[in-house]
This record gives sequence, structure tokens and C-alpha cells, in this order.
Amino acid sequence: MMMMQLAVLDQDLPVEQRIPFDTVYLHGLVRDAKGKKMSKSTGNVIDPLEIIKEYGADAMRFTNAAMASLGGVLKLDMKRIEGYRNFVTKIWQACSYGESQIDAFSVTRDATPPKATLPLNRWIIGEIAKLREEVDAGFESFRFNDAANALYSTFWNTFCDRYLEFTKPVFQGEDVAAKEETRATFAWAIDQALILMHPIMPFVTEELWNVTEGRGTKTGEASKMLAHATWPTYTAADLVDAEAEAEMNWVIAVIGNVRSARAQLNVPSGSIVPMLVTEMDATSQGFWDRNGALIMNKARIESLTRTETLPKGCISIPVPGASFALPLADIIDVAAEKARQEKNLGKLAKELGGLRGRLNNPKFAASAPDEVVAEARENLAMREEEEQKVKEALARLAEIG
Repeated sequence: MMMMQLAVLDQDLPVEQRIPFDTVYLHGLVRDAKGKKMSKSTGNVIDPLEIIKEYGADAMRFTNAAMASLGGVLKLDMKRIEGYRNFVTKIWQACSYGESQIDAFSVTRDATPPKATLPLNRWIIGEIAKLREEVDAGFESFRFNDAANALYSTFWNTFCDRYLEFTKPVFQGEDVAAKEETRATFAWAIDQALILMHPIMPFVTEELWNVTEGRGTKTGEASKMLAHATWPTYTAADLVDAEAEAEMNWVIAVIGNVRSARAQLNVPSGSIVPMLVTEMDATSQGFWDRNGALIMNKARIESLTRTETLPKGCISIPVPGASFALPLADIIDVAAEKARQEKNLGKLAKELGGLRGRLNNPKFAASAPDEVVAEARENLAMREEEEQKVKEALARLAEIG
């Protein structure tokens, strides 16, 4: 390519204008899901056109980027491709929510973040700024997996699972100013996410950008194609609000810890339970005062009651600056739940014993194919994680009595 370009272009042009590229990235060897080298004789070659036909080009591109670690091999796992196809769907659904349910894209398109007063909105603006820095660092250092994984984690976990869900009580409320601010912040955050994802996922992001092409810039000009949009340069130092970040991290911790405890003890998902608090410092009290309704909505809590001592049958929900508890003795069958978890623990003990025995056997490690040994180690790690969760659940049940 380089020699052809130099040969066919006008020889009077400077060399730097005649070469097609000045940097080449060589990725690792592409292997199948089990780590075997792809070859026709093995029969494990995957036709990328067939993958694109089934899962889409964006899912294929994102998989390649997410797995392209420097110096590593690229295991082309169809489950990963399917997972990133689901990520494409998640992006589409988030934009659909913004368009159809909150009319976010009626807001004027602008590269500058809106002025936000709500901690929720100040927080997500800072998260997008941190994402921009992570993506740029990944691209500049050729660590495309770092850029892709940052995009996936921030958009799916931070934006969709948290921010988008947290905006729903705002739009269900009566505060018009809060709604308008949140609508503008949501639109800005979506725009920035699409810009940052565009180099890896050009097709879906361009399509979603064009869905909102009726929006103009501040100067009234028609919106550009996403491919021509200006790459952002804001920094975390510019946009991260430490107070809003601390507040929203506390809110997320409370909701997450309550949900985790409920899941561990098999509390029915539809049950709305009371919560007790034995202590709460001034900072935490302020966080609760501003976000209590949101926490109760997302953690399925019916009330918060202050008490000096906890009654029997409670499990603790510790968070920084406060001590909460859930009275569950009358909500779950403690004896039946203990029996279920102890049965799970016994089953896991047998599986762990077998896996550890295989991996500690020198003959197995020496004779088994690498992918079989790797699979056994992965299974061991998964079972150990399950065992830890069951033990934590039993410890929580012991609190109840």
C-alpha cells in the first residue's frame, strides 16, 4: 500500500502528503473462543461477514476493540459478540427513552454542558468528563481495549443503570425547573457518549445522531453529521464536582447495599420493606434529605424509622456515615432460607473439591490442553466467588437469628 501510494501520486507533492499513513498498529493473533489458532484444517475459522450479518458490524468492531490488549491474543468468542450486540441495543434504548419519554432531544444541541444545580446532573457531567479522558488515553496509547471497556462500563452501568433510572423520579415530580435542567443534561450526556463511541461504533451512533437531526446548534445552524462533530476537550478538572460525586456515590452505595442484601436472602422482588437507622452523621443526613425519595423508590423501601436499638430479626446495611438495617424476620422464612443456602454450600464444596483436585494434579496440568486447564481455572474462580456469596448470605441470616 505504501509503495503503490508513492508510485501513483504526483511526484512533486511532499512525501508527507503522499503516504497513506504514518503509524501502523499490529494486533495480536486472532484465535477462537478456546484460544486455538484459527485455521481451515481445524475448522474453527469464523467468517466475519456472517458475524456482521447476525450481530451487526458495530458489535463486531466493539468486540475486536474490547479484546485487543497490547501483546495479548484476541479470542473471538461469539458470546462476547452477542453481549456487545446487546450493548448496541442498550444504546438505542437509552436514546429512545430520551426521545419518546422525556423529549430530551428538543433541547438545543451544544458542546458545552448545561449549568446544573441538582447533584444528580452535576455528577453525570463529571462522569462524562472522566470518560472523555479515559477514552483519549486509551486511543493515544493504542490500548483500544481500555477505551472500549471504559465506554461500556460508563454508558451501561453509570449512565443507563444509574443516571437514567435516577432521572425517572425527577420527571415524575412537579418541579418544572428540575425537569428542564435534567432534560438538558440528559441530552448533552447522550450527545457526548455518541461522539466518544463513534470511532469504534460508527454505524449505530451516526444513525442515532441523525435521529435528532432536527436539533440545531446555539447559532441556529443545522446539526452536522456525527463524523464531522468536534471532538470534546473538556477535562475532569473542569467538570467534576467533588460534592456532587460524594453525594451520588453515597446514594448509589445505599441502594446497592440494600439490593444486595435483598438478593442474598431471597427477599421477593415485589416486596416493599421498612428500613431502620440507628445513626446518621450530618453529612449523611443531608444526603438522605435530598435523595431519600429516590433511595426508597429504587431500593423498594416503604419507610425510614430512627431507633436507638435494633429489634431482633434485622440485618445491617452499613454505609459511610450511617447505619441502616432491614427487619426481615417477618418477611422471609429464615429457617427455610438457611436450609437452602446450606444445601448450596454443600454442593459447592463438592464441586470445589473436584476442581482443586484436578488442578493440583501434576498429570492433569502436564497432559491436558491449555484451553481445558484455563477453563478449569475459570470454573474454580467462579465457584469460589459463589461460595463467598453463600457464606455472606448465611452470615446475614445469622444476624436475623
